[in-house]
Amino acid sequence: MTEKKEKKIRGTVVVTVERCKGCGFCVEFCPTDALKLSEQYNAKGYHPPVLTAQELCSGCDMCGLLCPDFAIYGTRLKARA
Repeated sequence: MTEKKEKKIRGTVVVTVERCKGCGFCVEFCPTDALKLSEQYNAKGYHPPVLTAQELCSGCDMCGLLCPDFAIYGTRLKARA
């Protein structure tokens, strides 16, 4: 009997920092808690989100679906061979 290795879906997010108004929806509703608001400011004076736990991100795009300013989106990474 061989053990099946569970495939973990991996993802990442892309943030357009200057488009963000720091509402925090992406951070609040991230199902894997992979995001947090940055301590840095963008040009408008808001704290944009940052991906703090790449290994937790599934690329589900919940952040992008909830962003009112289209400043972030999630994407799944291709599996390594």
